[in-house]
Amino acid sequence: MNINKEWHAALQVIDRIEKSGFEAVIVGGAVRDHLLQRKVNDVDVATSALPLEIKEIFSSTVDVGIEHGTVLVLDEGEPIEVTTYRTEGTYSDYRRPEEVKFVRNLEEDLQRRDFTINAMAFTKDGDIIDLYGGKEDIENKVIRAVGDPNVRFREDALRMLRAIRFGSQLGFTIEEKTLKAIQVDSDLIDFIANERIAMEMAKVWKSKFVYYGLQLLIESNLSKFLVGHFSDQLEHWRTFKAEKSEIGWAYLCLLNRQEMQDIVDFYRLSKKEKTFVRKTLNAFDELRQKWTAMDYFSNELEILETAYDFARWQNIALPFEKEEIHAVKNSLPIQAIDQLAISGNHLMSWTTRKSGPWIKVALDAAIIAVLNGYVENEEDKLKEWFLNDFINEG
Repeated sequence: MNINKEWHAALQVIDRIEKSGFEAVIVGGAVRDHLLQRKVNDVDVATSALPLEIKEIFSSTVDVGIEHGTVLVLDEGEPIEVTTYRTEGTYSDYRRPEEVKFVRNLEEDLQRRDFTINAMAFTKDGDIIDLYGGKEDIENKVIRAVGDPNVRFREDALRMLRAIRFGSQLGFTIEEKTLKAIQVDSDLIDFIANERIAMEMAKVWKSKFVYYGLQLLIESNLSKFLVGHFSDQLEHWRTFKAEKSEIGWAYLCLLNRQEMQDIVDFYRLSKKEKTFVRKTLNAFDELRQKWTAMDYFSNELEILETAYDFARWQNIALPFEKEEIHAVKNSLPIQAIDQLAISGNHLMSWTTRKSGPWIKVALDAAIIAVLNGYVENEEDKLKEWFLNDFINEG
């Protein structure tokens, strides 16, 4: 079996826990992804040992969520979250259990999980503990709630959106009763914090089957409670593909220009995400006219390539191929403002004028002149241009 460092560390943690007289297994998404032969991230361990017992077994731990049974173990080179088997009390707000009860039995722990494909365990010896048909559902490419789907979604309404996200990532269908339960309880998504919704949607944007995922979002009725006209604009997403979630937010904003601020506010976009959206949409608008040398200069390659993709996804005919963007940008005489041979100090030394907004105007004009080949990027040539052309034109 091909295992990564985190998986190996988890097995070492399990070995030490077992030698101390307790049970321990790898659980959750790591087991699912292992069976799917996907890259495994976040290898979590569940155990019959209580948090304080785990802290006695290992010398280096961090209490990352000890009130819910989770201790971070650092002894084996990779940080491994170890969580005590538990059951959860009633959910009065469709988000959080009112109480968590530690148990010594793995079956009780697995039955509280969301979907069968996430309710399996992997032992140190390589055996799969599968009490709810997770392996079969993986083979049949099905997302099915553990037990009664209405109960699962009324415990934590975010699970409804997680079903959509898994469908988008894996290309799995949602089992009939599970989908029906989502359709019935879709309005409960209003109880979930917008930040948690945004985290799930961010994973959808980076998934392999975005278009299919949005089809599920619409079919499940969840789209009615999210900002963005997904149903009206579904076809615009057919060829969408992204490796970064910022691209998804930017494309959603492009398709909803009139409600762009509502999208930013509802999904609580970060400053970095908002900047990416603004730059990409500006570059897209300029592309529809025709990019200038200044557009290539002032935008990162990623922004330019994303704007190009947006045009393609919008079926806008373009007179050049995407591969040419990199070549054009690299061919510019300068790549950044600090490569300009002059600065504001040069400009003031060549005139009697004091510092002011005019300096930025002049430097911007100098950059454009260099980019367009009107003047070489040399101090003496720029001085001549400044004194004879810029000042006279001004």
